[in-house]
Amino acid sequence: MDGFGYISGDEPVKSVPLARYLPPIPTGIATAFLAGHMDPDQPKGGAWVLDPFGASPQLAVEMAAAGYWVLAAVNNPITHFLLETVSNPPSRAELRAALADLAASRKGEERLETHLQSLYMTECIRCQEQVPAEAFVWERASGELLGRIYHCACGDGGEYPPTEADKKLAARQAATDSLHRSRALERVVNPDDPDRRNAEEALECYLPRAVYALITIINKLDSLTLPPERRRALLALLLTTFDEASTLWPHPAERPRPRQLTVPPRFLEKNVWLALERSVEIWSAAEKLPRVTHWPELPGGEGGLCLFEGPIRNLAPYLKDVPLTAVVTAIPRPNQAYWTLSALWAGWLWGRPAAAPFKAVLRRRRYDWSWHAGALNSALKNLSEHLPLNTPVFAIIPEAEPAFLSAALIAAADAGFDLNGLALRTRFDPVEVLWHRQAFSHERREIPPIDPQSVQEAMLAHLRERAEPVAYLNLHIAGLASMASEQALHWQEEALNQALAPILAALESPEFIHYSESSNPETGLWGLARWDSASESLPDRVEVFTVRLLQEKSAWTPRDLEIEVDRAFPGLLSPSLWLLQAVLESYAVESDGLWRLRQEDAPNARRADLEAVSQSLAALGTRLGYTLQRQETPHRLILWQEKGETKAAFYLLGSAVISKLLRQVETPPTPNSYIVLPGGRAGLLAYKLARDPSLAALSHPWKIVKFRHLRRLAAMAGLTRDGFEKNITSDPIEPPEQMKLF
Repeated sequence: MDGFGYISGDEPVKSVPLARYLPPIPTGIATAFLAGHMDPDQPKGGAWVLDPFGASPQLAVEMAAAGYWVLAAVNNPITHFLLETVSNPPSRAELRAALADLAASRKGEERLETHLQSLYMTECIRCQEQVPAEAFVWERASGELLGRIYHCACGDGGEYPPTEADKKLAARQAATDSLHRSRALERVVNPDDPDRRNAEEALECYLPRAVYALITIINKLDSLTLPPERRRALLALLLTTFDEASTLWPHPAERPRPRQLTVPPRFLEKNVWLALERSVEIWSAAEKLPRVTHWPELPGGEGGLCLFEGPIRNLAPYLKDVPLTAVVTAIPRPNQAYWTLSALWAGWLWGRPAAAPFKAVLRRRRYDWSWHAGALNSALKNLSEHLPLNTPVFAIIPEAEPAFLSAALIAAADAGFDLNGLALRTRFDPVEVLWHRQAFSHERREIPPIDPQSVQEAMLAHLRERAEPVAYLNLHIAGLASMASEQALHWQEEALNQALAPILAALESPEFIHYSESSNPETGLWGLARWDSASESLPDRVEVFTVRLLQEKSAWTPRDLEIEVDRAFPGLLSPSLWLLQAVLESYAVESDGLWRLRQEDAPNARRADLEAVSQSLAALGTRLGYTLQRQETPHRLILWQEKGETKAAFYLLGSAVISKLLRQVETPPTPNSYIVLPGGRAGLLAYKLARDPSLAALSHPWKIVKFRHLRRLAAMAGLTRDGFEKNITSDPIEPPEQMKLF
């Protein structure tokens, strides 16, 4: 498991429709994994990859576009339609034609577009003309209309207070709300259905004007006679509009990822017709796959996607007939908002029969982690029973948190999967997990009890290996991995608490130190009360390794550097990309997308620079009347002495590799002790000290001086001892701007 390197990905260039509800998966991770675990002699077109959860349309499309045959089981009808449509999107022309057909249809004597836009008309402050508002701003607590957002043809635009006419227009729509709301509900459930009340609660996240506009469009959709492809295009536009029309859009704008149907304190009511128009651009960004089929029809040729509509338990019995090469999936996270809205949207798009098999999700108001572990366990058991031995199961877990990881690892272990790899970069990045099916399931042998001592030792070992404080998530994963390696994880009602207990108990040991003002273990950082003086921190080792790469090869792409660093520091040692960026900015220059070592940081040039600074220090010390003492190992050291007493000590470094020095020389030789390093290292050192409170505490007695500043002082004529002491710290180091610490 130690050799499992983290796989970097890229942020998606284009956004997937409904992306805020879907797992945020960087692109390239899945295909990079498959490329590293595939038989190089096996053509991609003969490689079947299973996605048992189908939670990320982007993931399945990426693998199919790379030439693999992908079989995805999708239980949610909205996700199924989303995946089907993203992989085979309507053309921009078809989308525009579908919207034009809808716009030209009639509502009484009006075009439908004109009628729906009239619901949002407001008066321009500058020209007093009527203009459709892009959105209105509401306050949840008071139910008050607070503002309107528009852009007029006269050039005026922005957010303004509402007019009395705006308020009356909204009130007029609310007066007839019950009729239209009832129609919206009937598309999902019968009036006497026990789930009716749950559907009503879900519909509360739509304001009366939105309900009227949407149900008017849905009624018109039922009466329009459209070719199948154009109807599909219109359904796609409607789906994204359903989301845009909800009240789950906070104002001011954030990057919302709704998980509960909780209306923000201030929210937007968006113009439904304008949302339809924006949807054309959203769907136009999708790229068509070569081949998309529905089970049991299989794609042929070089790569394709086969969709199975239903849960993995229904597909599992057929897997013996599919020569699977790998399982690659995103572990779904509980999302009450998306699953509840999916039941509404399915009914609105396809009617009550389409929503019926799925409407049970309306009953569940809270998806706790224990429930989620049980659901994952059930799905993975169905998979393991029909999966060939040694088939790799690669899972991406985005937005990871301790309970989510516990649920996934416990569910998989109990379902009969051995943990073979686990990699974490930072708490902001997805966790990557590699399993293989066990030869024997847990039901066939006795489950050993969790050994608290082994758990604690695994957590301590992780800290010793990194030699720097880490977030709680790292220690939690180290503890879980230890339990998994002992095959002590299994699913039962109290499984999450049983796994959590030894981890929290371990942290009570005096060997750990918590860098946080809060008693909550998940805040701040965790370190060792006593670090090994010979230990070199992970950031220092990453710096040394990266510089060696820059010396060995004249130019590097960022991705190639990431790959080499991830291979060298696998598993839970995966360094953050912010650390790698800080190292590169300290040592290299970027041009045309390639990083090259700075000329002044070439080994010979840096050695000469160190020697020149040494000579400047020696000459300056002699000029100020001190005697000199030099030491070359283990650190280059110059002492200024007077009558045998050290007055100043200078440790000269060509790098920002400082952890071993600070831990070995805990007490500086004198109050005037300096670490002297190139100016290019100053930002990197500041970054390291900012991310590591243990090193920051050790660095406090020291003063940091840059080469260039020392040269300036040495060149000052008439410099006295007092002048030196006053000026030596006048050029402080500063961390890189906007650089995250982990």
